[in-house]
Amino acid sequence: MEHTWRWFGPEDPVTLAEIRQTGATGIVHAMHEIPNDRPWPLEAVLERKAVIEEAGLTWSVVESIPVTESIKRGDAGRDEAVATWIASLRSVAAAGIEVVCYNFMPVLDWTRTDLRHRLPSGAWALRFDQDAFAAFELFILQRPGAVREYDDLEQEQARQVYDALGDAGRAELVETVIAGLPGSEEHHTLETLRAAIAAYDTVSEADLRANLAAFLRAVVPVAQELGVRLAIHPDDPPRPLLGLPRVVSTASDARELLAAAPSVANGLTFCTGSYGVRAENDLVAMAGEFAERIYFAHLRSTVREEPDARSFHEGNHIAGDVDMVGVITALVKEERRRAALPQGGPRIPMRPDHGHQMLDDQHRTTNPGYPLIGRLIGLAELRGVETAVAALLP
Repeated sequence: MEHTWRWFGPEDPVTLAEIRQTGATGIVHAMHEIPNDRPWPLEAVLERKAVIEEAGLTWSVVESIPVTESIKRGDAGRDEAVATWIASLRSVAAAGIEVVCYNFMPVLDWTRTDLRHRLPSGAWALRFDQDAFAAFELFILQRPGAVREYDDLEQEQARQVYDALGDAGRAELVETVIAGLPGSEEHHTLETLRAAIAAYDTVSEADLRANLAAFLRAVVPVAQELGVRLAIHPDDPPRPLLGLPRVVSTASDARELLAAAPSVANGLTFCTGSYGVRAENDLVAMAGEFAERIYFAHLRSTVREEPDARSFHEGNHIAGDVDMVGVITALVKEERRRAALPQGGPRIPMRPDHGHQMLDDQHRTTNPGYPLIGRLIGLAELRGVETAVAALLP
């Protein structure tokens, strides 16, 4: 596989020079400074690509071209937003970047409630605590209808969390949930979040699936024409959130979206942490079933907690609830299959994701989930598994 690293641009605390030392050769990047409703100018993409190449690295994957809420809702602004998305896609293709990751999560992108969950080792991990999230939407956001989604015991547990947090803890929880984690496409206040949720009042799960299918039918033919492979990222967490549907959470969801626009350009980002939060997702079986359409891999492992498995934290990359050896075996087999094709086939870019914050990274500014040392360890572990698997396979 191609070993890559997510970089958030010139302001990222982890520099390209440091990334070069990790052993990664590819960069995963997006033009975060350009507003979501604006197309990416080719000149800007080429300038950023040149910066990456001057550091001795390759811009391998775009993550992400933002899919705006109007596309997800399917409202009056959808056609214009899709045209803008396609314009950015054309700039990416013209710059020679062949893989584009994107997501289709309504309102909130990936979400956590704790950015510094202390592990027994002393390292810090990202965590999603179901009771804390319930406290947020019941007593801080006060989302209409939320109370109907929690039983009496869940409401009482949420109240206990809310009371224990105090003013400072509540403010930190709000910041963590809605201010926008690295790579998130929207940044909210409580007021704007309430409005954004309300805008989905008439959007059902079936509507969201239909809107995703409509988006794919519009953009996949263009991607195929341009030689770009699209790779949708699963929901994180992989279940409905804030009363909003999510439709890229299971193997069934993946089958449906691939069938919605049958094309070699329509593929998956196989995020083992996101899919792995749901125990019913058999990741090794999924990696085998969808191998031909996996164009990008986020390799991380989450740990479902007891007694409520809706709570989870980021585990070590090759531990946790993910059979990482089995997943990597499936991906290595797929790369060998592609290499044996008469015309050859693309490698699978993979990157370590959501590393633990440890050692010197606890004393320097880092983006939550994207420290230097934790991801360096993760990349080393994943590279070791891949090397062993490749050596042992016939």
